[in-house]
This record gives sequence, C-alpha cells and structure tokens, in this order.
Amino acid sequence: MCSILLMSSFAHAAGCLKGAVVGGVAGHLKHHAVIGAVAGCAIGHHLAAQEKKQQAAAAAK
Repeated sequence: MCSILLMSSFAHAAGCLKGAVVGGVAGHLKHHAVIGAVAGCAIGHHLAAQEKKQQAAAAAK
C-alpha cells in the first residue's frame, strides 16, 4: 500500500519537477529563476493533470 502512495505522489510531482526545471532555466535567463521555477511547477502540474484525464478518457472508450 505504501508503494502505491509513493508512486501516486511521484506522479503528481513529475509534472511539477519537469516544469520547475524548464521554468527555472527560462527564469534564470531573465534573472528570475525562482519565480520561473514556481510558475513552471504550476504549469507542469496542470499539464500533467490534463494528460492524465485524457488518458483516462481514452481508456474508457
């Protein structure tokens, strides 16, 4: 049970981590790395949630 919770937690963090890396690098170019990382995390999480919904809808068909 614990491993399922860890995998679920990691799945939610994956979009955030990817977005934070991209946002941090982009923000670094404009001297706002932390703001870029935070925004990237939020966007990455949103996109990961959308993708998960699309996959669930495709599997239901």
